[in-house]
Amino acid sequence: MKPGARELGLPLPGVPGTNNAITDVPGVEVGAVTLVEGTGALTVGVGPVRTGVTVILPRGRAGVGSACAAGTSVLNGNGEMTGAAFIEEAGLLDLPVVLTNSHAVGAGHRGVIDWVVANVPRRADRWMLPVVAETYDGYLNDINGEHVRAATVVRAIEEAAGGPVAQGSVGGGTGMCCYGFKGGTGTASRLVTLADTSYTVGVLVQANFGAREELVVVGVPVGRALPGEDPRAGASVPAGAGSVIAVVATDAPLLPGQCKALSRRVPLGLARTGTSGSHFSGDLFLTFSTGNEGGLGADYPQPGTERLDTLTYVPWGFIDRFFDAVVQAVEEAVLNALFVNDEMSGRDGHRMPALPVEQVLDLVRAGRRP
Repeated sequence: MKPGARELGLPLPGVPGTNNAITDVPGVEVGAVTLVEGTGALTVGVGPVRTGVTVILPRGRAGVGSACAAGTSVLNGNGEMTGAAFIEEAGLLDLPVVLTNSHAVGAGHRGVIDWVVANVPRRADRWMLPVVAETYDGYLNDINGEHVRAATVVRAIEEAAGGPVAQGSVGGGTGMCCYGFKGGTGTASRLVTLADTSYTVGVLVQANFGAREELVVVGVPVGRALPGEDPRAGASVPAGAGSVIAVVATDAPLLPGQCKALSRRVPLGLARTGTSGSHFSGDLFLTFSTGNEGGLGADYPQPGTERLDTLTYVPWGFIDRFFDAVVQAVEEAVLNALFVNDEMSGRDGHRMPALPVEQVLDLVRAGRRP
């Protein structure tokens, strides 16, 4: 795998976890299925195919059905995240999260249900509202061809694991474009200390947004200095169109309202990379906390089990350091989606170049000289 932004020497703030990934949060697992097939002219249902699925399991496969505190936020609503209404209502998440393309949301939803029915029958006895979020990959992919199916999602869940996370053109990010270059999946993490305890904030983005001239790398506006133009301009794609999904995870014990507050900080990290949030970009964010396991009361009440629960949570007065971590990790995750990538050609010969990394590094060095 290509080196990420930090490995290339960019001065990014904060201290990352072991893998600099969302899986640095204990228990979190990520799985991906990448679908790449065919070249040439588009034939709907045949290809070319440039798409996939990414799944995030907050407590791993063994913890499906054990609720996490959760909260969502929206910068621009030209997109979809299923299950968000219930998270807004109850502040709970206990199922895998799916990221895929815009026209595969139904397959993502069905795939989670199929996997839970087969593997967690106790959870399958209750209604399920899976979280499935999307970004549009139709410039490179046969998006109307139904190549992502429920079985694809089941496979991604089965392959989910902790440890290093593949980035770039993988999983749901396979066919995505970002700032006029090849985008896709990016991840990063930050360590936060509170009351002598170390916690982790991890982020995974599906980056498919931004106009080329907007791109900023560690404070240097490199996009305006890079040669060429976004190849999509000839395909009547509005500048900045696409979308971005960000999933934030932490093992710090948070209330649902605090998870929502972390989600609201995601746009600040995106802004560090230059975007102003295009109308044609669906920018949707989810945060979950794996703290307080077993104390969130997601199950149906059973006779004789009435009780009060007690939750531990970060006092609001100390929440700022977690906000900092979100902003820093989001910025780095977006840069990783760009840096850890390669050029891709897709349907009808459409091409999306990789970020010219060496040119960017030269511009950053020049732009940061006293």
